[in-house]
Amino acid sequence: MAARNKARKRAFQILFEADQRGSTVRTVLADWIRLARTDDRQPPVSEYTMQLVEGYAEHIARIDELIATYAVGWTLDRMPVVDRNILRLGAYELVWEDATPDAVVIDEAVQLAKEFSTDDSPAFVNGLLGRIKELKPSLRREQEPREHQA
Repeated sequence: MAARNKARKRAFQILFEADQRGSTVRTVLADWIRLARTDDRQPPVSEYTMQLVEGYAEHIARIDELIATYAVGWTLDRMPVVDRNILRLGAYELVWEDATPDAVVIDEAVQLAKEFSTDDSPAFVNGLLGRIKELKPSLRREQEPREHQA
């Protein structure tokens, strides 16, 4: 699982960088891939990192809507940038990635919060992703009609 942990951390870093730069995650992902090809000091971007970033990019609006809806007392704009992007990645994995158990997704997100954010962030991330996990069956039912119409 160490490879997935590293891929998840890199996906988070790409989301964070895009947020900070005011750029799209796909643009930053392309920059990271290009840099890895031209600079031997940069590790390659793994398939799983690309899968997470691309998957998130497909569902940006819905993910931000979910976070805004269930983050009691917090708007997306008021959230620390680190927390916002950990939550975005975690919400994507919980709702759209079936290969990883929900408990692992939440634990990994909490670990990212411990490593990169404030002392209060792990509990916040855990609580919000726990709520999204509880609602996952109904969230999936809501999305099915939209995705089949596309």
